[in-house]
Formats: sequence, structure tokens, C-alpha cells
Amino acid sequence: MTHSSEVGRSAVVAGLDTNYHDQGNGPPLLLLHGSGPGVSAWANWRLAIPEWSKQFRVVAPDLIGFGFTAPAGDGAYTLARWVGHVVSLLDWLEIRRTHVVGNSFGAAVALRLAIEQPERVERLVLMGPVGVSFPITKALDEVWGYTPSLENMKRILDLFAYDRELVTDELAELRYRASLRPGAQEAFSVMFPAPRQRWVEALASSDDEVRGIQHDTLIVHGRDDRVIPLATSLRLLELISPSRLHVFGRCGHWVQIEHTDSFNHLVLEFLL
Repeated sequence: MTHSSEVGRSAVVAGLDTNYHDQGNGPPLLLLHGSGPGVSAWANWRLAIPEWSKQFRVVAPDLIGFGFTAPAGDGAYTLARWVGHVVSLLDWLEIRRTHVVGNSFGAAVALRLAIEQPERVERLVLMGPVGVSFPITKALDEVWGYTPSLENMKRILDLFAYDRELVTDELAELRYRASLRPGAQEAFSVMFPAPRQRWVEALASSDDEVRGIQHDTLIVHGRDDRVIPLATSLRLLELISPSRLHVFGRCGHWVQIEHTDSFNHLVLEFLL
């Protein structure tokens, strides 16, 4: 998760310098990252991209205000804007239809894309998903309320993992430095200011809209997730008719890191 690894290709999309990764050949597979401080597409998906790109053309962008994509110049961060940016990138890459994997906040973007432009989406994978209404957890409130310090970053990462041994000093240092990149904290601090329940609602689609999704959908959640409650995935399972749910025990909000091989295989099996 070094600087050079996090920087992929560059394009001006929706008027913004956009950093994205584009690896492999085959059917397109779009990966949408979460909203933790210091996150980027590569930080989120670094353990999945090498495996999935053997079968798919994997496209993983840094969303507006994250990683090495430019922040919103006017400071306006909305679900519609994030979705529009993703659609513009797909158009620029001449990808008409794609599988989509969304993690946490990225799942809310994926759901909205499937609702608004169903013809652009093949199959959906939602991991630890935001996207329906739920009472904000103490952990999510802390994640979105992050202010830069190494101590705060260690505490935030601790909330993500079931196995605390994954939260090494090296990882905390890397993510802390990432959160200090020019403009990063300025963007992050205006995305989800307190009171933060309103941002859960702003990222949520209505029950009727979600019910209308007809895409085959795989929902994945860590049983011990303290950031996004398992109840959100159970609700999505109830609402999306062609859906299935896989729950990992001894797993927090980092399914792709805590159960890498099983998760990668599960997604490939669903998509192929």
C-alpha cells in the first residue's frame, strides 16, 4: 500500500482528475471502495485485484474526495455526485455494462447505480453495505469523525478488525500518512460532519427502490462487524428478491482482509 501502488492511471472525468486502476482482460468488474480515513481503491482492494484480474478486467477508481482523485471543488459531496462520477468513468472507458462490487459506502453507490441505470449493471456484490436506513453505530460515528493523529488512526482501524493483530503499527502509520495527504482531511472533514445520522440517510435508497432491483446480488458481511450492523445485510436480503447472503464468523468490517482467500473465491464463484 505504498504511494506508487496506490497511484494507477489518470483521467479527467466529470471535470475532475481521477485516479483509477485498470487491470486484466475479460468481462468488466467495477470495484467501489469504502469511506474510511486515508482510504483509496488500492488500499481497499489490494488483496483482491491481483486475483480477480486473472478472470476480469478490473476497474477500481478512487471516488471523489478520496485517495488520489481530486476533491469536489465546491465541497459538495452527494450520492448523486459520486454515482455520476462513476458513470462518467465507465463512459470514458467505453464500458457499457459491468459487474459491480461495493464495499460499505461503496455499496451505497453501487445500489444507487443499479437503481438509476440498471442497464449498466450485470451482477452486484455488496460487502458490509451501507445503502439502507439504520441507526448509526458508535463505531461509524467515530470513523466519520476522525481527526488526524496516529493514535486516532489506530483506534479507528481497531474498530474495523475482529482480529486486532491485523492492526499493525505499520498499517496504522501508512493509513495515518495517507490521511495527511494535501487536501485529504479537508475533504474528509466536510463529507460527514456531525450530526452524522443524516449521512446514513443521505446514502440510503428507499425500500421500494431497493425492492425494484432485479440483478443477481451477493451480499457479504462479517458477523462481528461493529461499523455497519449485520441487520443492514439482512434487510437487503429481504428486499432484493434475487439475492443471497454469506456471513463470515470471527470477522469485522474487513471481510476482504480478514478472510481474503475465501472472500475472493466466493465472489469469483458468484460472478463466473
